[in-house]
Amino acid sequence: MIRAPVNPGLLRWARERAGIAQEELTAKFRKLPEWEDGRTQPTLKQSEALARAVHAPFGYLFLSEPPKESIPIPDFRTFAGHAVSHPSSNLLDTIYACQERQSWFREFARVAGEPDLDFVGSASMNTSPATAAARIRETLGFDLVARRECSTWIDALRLFIRQADEAGVLVMVSGIVMSNTSRRLDPGEFRGFALCDPLAPLIFVNGKGTKAAQIFTLAHELAHVWLGASALSNLGAAPATGFRHEEVWCNAVAAELLVPLRVLQSDLRRNEPLPDALSRLARNFKVSTLVILRRLLDAGWLTRERFDAAWRQENERLRKLVQAGSGGDFYRTTVARVGRRFARALVVSTLEGQTLYRDAFRMLGTRSSETFNNIGREVGVLG
Repeated sequence: MIRAPVNPGLLRWARERAGIAQEELTAKFRKLPEWEDGRTQPTLKQSEALARAVHAPFGYLFLSEPPKESIPIPDFRTFAGHAVSHPSSNLLDTIYACQERQSWFREFARVAGEPDLDFVGSASMNTSPATAAARIRETLGFDLVARRECSTWIDALRLFIRQADEAGVLVMVSGIVMSNTSRRLDPGEFRGFALCDPLAPLIFVNGKGTKAAQIFTLAHELAHVWLGASALSNLGAAPATGFRHEEVWCNAVAAELLVPLRVLQSDLRRNEPLPDALSRLARNFKVSTLVILRRLLDAGWLTRERFDAAWRQENERLRKLVQAGSGGDFYRTTVARVGRRFARALVVSTLEGQTLYRDAFRMLGTRSSETFNNIGREVGVLG
């Protein structure tokens, strides 16, 4: 029996990097505590299985110290005013997967002779949030009336995604890594990110947040695309302190895009109780109550003191809510994870023989020809 001279410290690092508790992993690897404290060593086969379980390259387990992994895009996240370190393997693998998809689509668009999208990088920090929001609204055909008529937040999110997709933005929404349902993305670690490119701008939205939160994240990342700045974000709707200026600007743009101040002011009712106003306006604009609170502060309808108290109370209420729901239609969900624009292009390219089925399956997160064909039908390529 061949023992693997793994570094016990690297075993602990790899497990913690994957966000897995020792007790949980011990259910599969009974001697894990002994391996981590160096009392015994795993076999070569056990080491390989462990590396797969914690989503780490096998060779990492033999290093003398943990590698310094860096996020490959600007990281604008903060926690308690400080930069966030030690990205999870789930986050890193999601970014890498999206970068591969973006690189593929960029080449596809270039060969097809598609022009650069002139809105990417068309704004700057000197552009007022109201002006930037107006430009995004015009480019997307963002219709407040149509969004208000959506019966649910899910419908509003789908409408928003479709508008961005038709404008040329690759929008991907998922709560897991690729198609691995055991690798759930943590909305506490990140809400979304933007990968800017004039031919293939890409936005990823963490699907583990509420639908209302996803709507705001999409708006925030669109602002990054207009700014031409790739970024990883974890900022919600709150008036922010301790974040980069770009994040504060993008938040202001997102708030104005979703809830234009002029429209909000015309909807305000004198002496309306705050809970009633939050419920009514959130329903009308199809945003979270937190976004409405922020805009009520912007409109001067709330004092800062009253806003702070209401924000704490609403945050606590939302934390206690259990968001349950089905996965929905399998193929629609699969398309949402990679984006309709990307899926359509990939299916066409594969059917034409320009892309290998093996590569298409990997980027779609499937192993089945039947699933591939059904995705083709979902995006209107196959009859």
